[in-house]
Order: sequence, then structure tokens, then C-alpha cells
Amino acid sequence: MSFHSYLASIITVSDELQEAFYKLTHTKEVKKGQLLVRSGERCNDIYFVESGLLRGYYYQEEKEITHWFAREDEFATCFYSFITHVPSAEFIEAIEPCQLVQLPHANLQKLYASFPETERIGRLLTEAYYVRLEGRFLGLQFTTAKERYDNLMKDHPQLLRRASLGHIASYLGITQETLSRIRARQ
Repeated sequence: MSFHSYLASIITVSDELQEAFYKLTHTKEVKKGQLLVRSGERCNDIYFVESGLLRGYYYQEEKEITHWFAREDEFATCFYSFITHVPSAEFIEAIEPCQLVQLPHANLQKLYASFPETERIGRLLTEAYYVRLEGRFLGLQFTTAKERYDNLMKDHPQLLRRASLGHIASYLGITQETLSRIRARQ
């Protein structure tokens, strides 16, 4: 789905608002492996994924820890950095070639000020992020590795074909060896 079709599914997009979106957003193509944000840099943009797959990860003790994935029709950013304007602790990487719509923070604020209906998108995005974050927290705290894997298979089976097993194991909070054992028992 295109960015504009996605928005139109949530709010009424007037001709004036559509023109503002065209002026204030940028289409960005990124290659597999390209970093959009590095740890220590400020994240000034939010991205809408029209095609491809992104991941957010932290680097700690010489290990990459995958925090999230964003695929088609999803938004991605380093939320803490984007909102607070401080350097990001995480990286955003394209793990597939991606077609993105990039919206700088300052332009988002212009849209909020000029078009109150865009605040609905911001609220829904924030709510979806919170629900996802709490679901991830609860999953890591209160489910077994097998249950986390089964839930991923049920909710996002395409992710298993698109991301590396290392990224998936990290996302599930397990080693690749544990992931291989779980998969072998399926």
C-alpha cells in the first residue's frame, strides 16, 4: 500500500493535505544493509515502509540485539531519539532493499499545526507502538522461547522467510542454537 493510500484509510485526506504531504515528505530508496540511523546519532525522521524490511537493533558487548522489525505498511523510527531529540541508542538497518517515505520531525510538527486531523495519525501510531512494546515486554518476561517462536510463526510467518535466523533469534531473546533446536522439533 502506498503512504497516501495508508493515510486515506485512517483519515480524510483533503487535496490541500495531500499536497502538503507531497511537499513535506521524501521518497527514499535504500539498499540491503544500508543504515538509516546509527547509535550516537540523532534520529530526525520517521519512515513509512512502502516495500522492504527494516530492523532496529542495539549493539551491546559485541552483539547485535534486534529490538523490532518494520515491514510494508508500518512506520519505523528510533522513537526515543525522534521525540526527545537526543542521540539514538539504536541502529536502523534495511535488511531488504526498501522503498520508504521519509518525514522529518520538523515537517511532522508543521502538519500537526496546520492539519489537526494528522494528530489522529500520530495518536494511532503512538498507541500501536505502545501496544507492540508492551506485548514484546510481556512476551520476553512471561513466555518460553518456544512460545515466543510459535507466536512469531502465528503472527508474522513471512518474517521467518525475510530475516536471517540470527536476527530472529536475537529478536526472540534466544541463541541461534536454541532457535535451531525449536525449529527442528516443529
